Amino acid sequence: MEEPSIQYRVQKCSKCSEDCENVCDSCQCDLCPHCKENHVHDLKTMDHNVVIYQEKFNHNPEQVIYLSDPNSILGMFCETCDLPICYNCPKHKQHRQLEVRTAYKRKRQQHRRTIIFIRSEALFYRPALLIGIKADVQICHEKICNYQSQMLTIGNSLKDLIDNELCFFDFKHRCMKQKRKINKYLYNIQIYEHKYEQSAAKPVEFLLSTKTKGFPQIKDSLNLKHHTKLFLISETLDYDDFMESLSKIQITEKGQRRIENERLLKLMSTAELHQSVKVTGITGCRHISCVTSDRVWVSDAENNLVLINTAGDILHHVRDLYNDFFSGGLHTVNNDNELIYISMGYKIMKLSKDMKITSTYLEATDTPWIPQCVYWSRSTRDLLVGIWRMDSIPAKVTRYNQTGQLTETLEQDNTGRELYSYPGYITENINGDVIVSDYKTLGLGSVVVTSREGIYRFSYEGHPSGSGLMPWAICADALSHILVCDENTHTVHLIDRDGRFLSYLLIRPQGVFTPRSLGYDVTTQRLWVGSDIRQRVCVYRYITRKITQIDQPKAETNVMDPESEIQITETETLPVRNECLLKIVSPPELQQSFTVTGVNNCHQISCVTPDRVWVSDEHNLILANTRGDILQFPKDLISGEHGGHGVHTVNSESELFLIAKDSTIKKLSLDYKTTTLIKRIDSNWSPKCLYWSQHTRELLVGFYSINPSIRTGKVTRFNQNGKPTKTIQYDNTGQELYSNPKYITGNNNGDVVVADSYSAVVVTDYEGRYRFSYTGCPSGSGLQPWGVCTDALSHILVCDVKTHTVQMLDCNGQFLSHLLTKSKEIGIPHSLGYDINTYCLWVGSSDKKVFVYKIINLQNNLQGEYTLCHFENGVSSSRPT
Repeated sequence: MEEPSIQYRVQKCSKCSEDCENVCDSCQCDLCPHCKENHVHDLKTMDHNVVIYQEKFNHNPEQVIYLSDPNSILGMFCETCDLPICYNCPKHKQHRQLEVRTAYKRKRQQHRRTIIFIRSEALFYRPALLIGIKADVQICHEKICNYQSQMLTIGNSLKDLIDNELCFFDFKHRCMKQKRKINKYLYNIQIYEHKYEQSAAKPVEFLLSTKTKGFPQIKDSLNLKHHTKLFLISETLDYDDFMESLSKIQITEKGQRRIENERLLKLMSTAELHQSVKVTGITGCRHISCVTSDRVWVSDAENNLVLINTAGDILHHVRDLYNDFFSGGLHTVNNDNELIYISMGYKIMKLSKDMKITSTYLEATDTPWIPQCVYWSRSTRDLLVGIWRMDSIPAKVTRYNQTGQLTETLEQDNTGRELYSYPGYITENINGDVIVSDYKTLGLGSVVVTSREGIYRFSYEGHPSGSGLMPWAICADALSHILVCDENTHTVHLIDRDGRFLSYLLIRPQGVFTPRSLGYDVTTQRLWVGSDIRQRVCVYRYITRKITQIDQPKAETNVMDPESEIQITETETLPVRNECLLKIVSPPELQQSFTVTGVNNCHQISCVTPDRVWVSDEHNLILANTRGDILQFPKDLISGEHGGHGVHTVNSESELFLIAKDSTIKKLSLDYKTTTLIKRIDSNWSPKCLYWSQHTRELLVGFYSINPSIRTGKVTRFNQNGKPTKTIQYDNTGQELYSNPKYITGNNNGDVVVADSYSAVVVTDYEGRYRFSYTGCPSGSGLQPWGVCTDALSHILVCDVKTHTVQMLDCNGQFLSHLLTKSKEIGIPHSLGYDINTYCLWVGSSDKKVFVYKIINLQNNLQGEYTLCHFENGVSSSRPT
């Protein structure tokens, strides 16, 4: 009789079909050995906690018998003696004791950073050194023979020396010796990592090993020298200058072996949000200094400097930080993770790593010179200080060594011209370049770059060159790129080490909106981004490793496309019959223009009929005809509190909806009687703009938070009875979509289109899913959006007060044309209204004038034959005239 077999189910890897051996506590995925290696090498997950699979079940560890007493079990740990002990051990009775499992968890946590470094750094970088060593084995002898041949041509008298020096030297043996050394090193740290993983089952053994062997020595450099020596030889040799030529033979060591970051790292196609952190204790984020991958110092413009972790918890608060309107880079972190900052008394202070001792690093400089920014160079261990002179424009950058001695001053270029006007931020690149964010005049500045020796290299003044840049925070990454925040366009520029523009790394990023501060983590290659008007810091990944085992998107390239920031989710397009029936009129045909009396300017237009419109400024609202006559002038209905922007709209029955002084939304009937449709429910939110959807017969309202520390907005959809049915506030990553909604409209496909105060037209679909943000043409060039509307072909039209134009986009955010360009007649276009019956665009200017343009017409072969009918679902159909 056969014995019944017992079946076991083997847990499989979450990423492939191999057997699982490890599990990631951070993202709860099961991993085979190969996928575990990829997981800890990937910069996105390098700091995850990966353990052996058995640890997932928190099983009981092995019990260890005390050798001197077989009846006793090592179940306690003596903190005083740093040893596992048996229960009730009389020798350690007066000592501080812990349960073995508790002590094991503490000790293991102490080793965790070492393990992360071994897994993600040592076992990734060190094997790459073997490639260079193996190559030297093949080419070293060939190079030496080549040098020998050159030397032999100088004179036969040197032959004996050359033969003795080179031919009998075993370079191959030295290469093989280095190869064995690095293999032994890799084997030792792999053994340590394996013991660390398996220690969950043997905590006592782990505690004993840490006592006797301690932590492994993880070296940044293995001191592996290049063997190939360079011989610099004169090409000709006469008998008379034999001795002189002999002295020109130079033997120079090439230095230690290292791997260039360009061989190991590359840019991602787009920046990816890794984490968002809410920061308390400050009013905004003006400067960021990274300490570790999970701790940063963040400061605002009001003397507050806090140390936070990735959960947003405040770990320490410094309250004597210097404050100035333009100064930003007021603090930095040295190699020992000590904080260095500029205090109120213009002193440069140092806070110890344990945050218990504050000492003066540099005394206050002689007036009128005032320090404005600092940066600690991790390569030279020098402190760079940007200094501004109170009584004149020129400024300078000074370098101090570790003892606080002045070693260098950067002030002028080689022509004697001053380099700096007002240094706000300072940093250093890998090649030693000193990079300064310099403010020059109102709204303009540049990034000034000098070499390590102080030689002027270039100034970056925006993209395209000379277009204007208002630089704030700067940093440099592991690939020697320079990153700078531009206040004018609310973008983060990515330029190479020679000042060439590569891309807009971030364009009005959700949740931040106005990037002002940057911090670069050299360990994880992550970028911390903050805004000085918001209590939020976002962490982005834009650099990844060149790991062939990890599947990367096929579209990845080494240089980012400036247009790649527009993320488009395709929605259903309009029926083809609309495009067959209608065409764009190019250029737009001016039908008429008139001046509106009773208002100071035209901030909003709401079309009623082909010859009547509601027009408003900050305080006044009138109904006018196309001759400019005032037909109605209801008083005291709107208030400048709402900015005089998109504060009214007209429904399908030509009734007016408006935001009243008391922040309620009222309806003005055809007989001009007012009723309250929506009361103000939440005092924390103030309505800013509204739009009646002719297709869904719903009211869209844009709100703004009146709490100055939040500075965010939202859009709420109300039905015809004034009941809220939907709120749109966040994208799919949880980041805020809006900062301050100024105008709002809807498109035929159901999209919600918002002109946001901070440089973008933000578009979501009907359900509130984020589709894209338009930030000008080219993308990221800067936009100051005002009036916005859509036409019968689902085009989006927006007034840009920065360029004094009306821009036309398609429904997916692609720029089509400048529908109207800057002109003396229009001045600055502020508001737009679209008449669905005549396909005319009404444009309100800053000087009380209204212009009516024909922008859409029937196709030529349909003129006089068809009339377009508009239905509530937004679909247009044709019928014979």
